[in-house]
Amino acid sequence: MTSMPAPDSIRVALVEDKRLIREGLGAILDRSDGLRCVGTYPSVEQALPALEHAPCDVLLLDIHLPGMSGVEGVAVLKERFPDTCILMLTIFEDEEKIFASIRNGASGYLLKKTPPAQIAQAVRQAQDGGSPLSPEIARRMVEHFRRSAAPSRPESSLTDQERELLKRLAEGHSYQACADRLGVSINTIRDHVRRVYDKLQVHSKSEAVSTALRRGLIE
Repeated sequence: MTSMPAPDSIRVALVEDKRLIREGLGAILDRSDGLRCVGTYPSVEQALPALEHAPCDVLLLDIHLPGMSGVEGVAVLKERFPDTCILMLTIFEDEEKIFASIRNGASGYLLKKTPPAQIAQAVRQAQDGGSPLSPEIARRMVEHFRRSAAPSRPESSLTDQERELLKRLAEGHSYQACADRLGVSINTIRDHVRRVYDKLQVHSKSEAVSTALRRGLIE
């Protein structure tokens, strides 16, 4: 008899147009500790109504899809399901699409060649407040912001602790890991994050990190 998933399992869904990848990765995620795959869909258009009835905590979203692209889909999905973490999946390190997806609300960005065990770990990290990035993607982001950063550090009302928090979030640390490092509670971290959002006039963690990097507030 098949055992029932733990009630606190992270609910994962996948949008991927290639059937073999969709079914294979969905099955792997469903067998991963602490995860439960609640749906796999070939397009954003099919995922939207299905997720109303089978919601997920973390959504893996292919960037190249028939119909609505993953870049466009992020914004639509975040508007419809604001509490869902979205991780982009792609074959290519396309800089323009990376930043467009992050601006639209993606929490992380993974290359499809990432080993399944690491994708499962990225799902757990995203659910815990992290921003997982494949090393190649992280390097591309750092290079981009180094090129575009202003030569001098602009004035900012961010406190040293808020800068430290942003730096750790940019490195992919979870809220809990940041709380442990800064010696505060996770609720205090959430309060800091909300204040950072207000100061930077952003609405998501990934947008806060990209804005701070672009303005030279963190390195």
